[in-house]
Amino acid sequence: MPKLKTHKGAENRFHVTGSGKLMRTKLGKSHLRRKKAPRTKRLYDEKIPVSLADKKRVKRLLPYNIV
Repeated sequence: MPKLKTHKGAENRFHVTGSGKLMRTKLGKSHLRRKKAPRTKRLYDEKIPVSLADKKRVKRLLPYNIV
């Protein structure tokens, strides 16, 4: 059976914690941050878990990560 390829974009956007949770960054972090309040900017720094419905989709993109 051939090896499966890892989707490189998904590899950069998601990571698995030690307990097995699949984490992602919040939307809207990268640009247009100058006009946002400091509190809003701080909220972008934390990572949030991927929902169970999307976990199946990401698992297909990352075949060799333990999800």
